[in-house]
This record gives sequence, C-alpha cells and structure tokens, in this order.
Amino acid sequence: MSDEFELNATVRTELGKGASRRLRRLNNDIPAVLYGSGKDPVSLTIAHKDIIKATDNEAFFSHIITLNIGKKKEKAVIKDLQRHPAKPFILHADFLRVSDKQVIHVRVPIHFLNEEKCVGVKLGGGSLLKTLTEIEITCLPKDLPEFVELDVLELDLGEAVHLSDIPLPEGVTSDSLSQGGEDSDLSVATVQAPKAAIETDEEAAEGEAEADAEDAPEEKSDD
Repeated sequence: MSDEFELNATVRTELGKGASRRLRRLNNDIPAVLYGSGKDPVSLTIAHKDIIKATDNEAFFSHIITLNIGKKKEKAVIKDLQRHPAKPFILHADFLRVSDKQVIHVRVPIHFLNEEKCVGVKLGGGSLLKTLTEIEITCLPKDLPEFVELDVLELDLGEAVHLSDIPLPEGVTSDSLSQGGEDSDLSVATVQAPKAAIETDEEAAEGEAEADAEDAPEEKSDD
C-alpha cells in the first residue's frame, strides 16, 4: 500500500494536562503520542487543522501514515482519537509505529455492495440492518487494505451474513475468526421483514397462544 497521508509533527517537551490545554487554546495544536516497535514513546504536537482534515477521509484510519518529525520520518497507524464530546474538535491522538516485518492489528471499514438491489430489500420490502460496519484484522503493513467489501445482493428476508462471508485479501486474517469458538463468526448484516409483516406475525402468534389456552382442558376439582 502506498503512503497517502503525511502529518507534520514536532516533539513536545511540556507535558501534563495544563500544558495540553495551553497547546490547544493558544496554538490550536493538539498533543499526540507515538509508541510501539520496542521503542520509547515520543510526545508530539500536531496542528489541529492538519489532523482534522485528514480524519475527514475514511481511508486515514486504515492507511499507513507518515509522521514527519523534524528531519525524521516515522511510519505509523492511528490507534485512538479522543474527541470533544460536544464540539468538532480532536483533543488527543495515539499513533502506533509500524515495521515492515511486524504484523499490526487494525480496524478497517466494511463496504456493502448492492444494498439497493438486495433481494430481501428490493423484492421483499425489507430493510438491511448492519450490525457491524468495520472489522478487526491482522496483517503486515504492506497487506493493509483500505476497506473490505461484502456483497449482499442475494440476501433474502430473514437471512444474515457473517464475518466468514467477507472475502479477505491474501495475507489478511480476521481477529475474531482467528480466536475460534462458536461466537467468533459474528453477524455482520441481516434483512429485516417489513414492520407491518412483523406486527402481523406477532398478532398471529398471540392469537394462536390465546386459542391454545381456550382449548386447554380445565382441571377437575378433587371435591
């Protein structure tokens, strides 16, 4: 995968909550940290306008990022972003160093194909319910996909697709499926029946239950 994202950063020497607040308020920069690959963590400063622009692109979260720290370049992936709870502002960023020969664990988005043409939606009048929109994968940096695709064209009413139905590129494995066990193959999406049909089925079930209760023989008294 080619490097499509670069961020300029400087080493941050003033640490602590007070220093971080001043950084955001006075310079419109944010604190960040780079760690991993057996090296010491490095505290960084990044311009907020640069990282907010980068995060507007979905691919930023599943690409190898080049951090330009002075004259040094570091390859990394974004591991965590702390956002302001009420404002469109990033408060802190965590970056993980990557090595060409060391596998990484990353979340990548799932792109659903043929949603509108899905059999259960187009012909059955149902709705596609997505229970997962991203997948945790393990791979070498060179094999990191920007996203994975899942075709739901043939999905009918009441049917579901699971993690095992997602075709993964060579060299990429699903973290959940690798763990094994009955609950590892998580549901990714299902086609729900129209609301009216669900209500009708529920009413029919209630009616059958009431009829069974009425037909049940009464218990005889011992008197």
